[in-house]
Amino acid sequence: VQLQASGGGLVQPGGSLRLSCAASGFTLEYYAIGWFRQAPGKEREGVSCISSGDGSTFYADSVKGRFTISRDNAKNTVYLQMNSLKPEDTAVYYCAAASLPGSSCPPARGMDYWGKGTQVTVSS
Repeated sequence: VQLQASGGGLVQPGGSLRLSCAASGFTLEYYAIGWFRQAPGKEREGVSCISSGDGSTFYADSVKGRFTISRDNAKNTVYLQMNSLKPEDTAVYYCAAASLPGSSCPPARGMDYWGKGTQVTVSS
């Protein structure tokens, strides 16, 4: 069982990036998938999540209207489209999976699997 996050990089303020979370060894469709981030000196925070059941989506207030989470079941991959990026979005981004049926998403402590992070840096 493995999760792999990718797509990070350096982008100017106002720019966009799309992060990918690819799974191997299990089917993402049956898991709630969350994106979390951790900036230097700060605690990890939840960014977005998509539920396993009806695909309900959730966003932190700080990213609402700018980030979009989606799932491609055929590719066994979840994406996080990040637009209008700000310097405060700079962090290591992680994806995580929880075996949780239904239309909800657990907090970080409820996640079963974690991928290695991908660095996102927003700077001019």
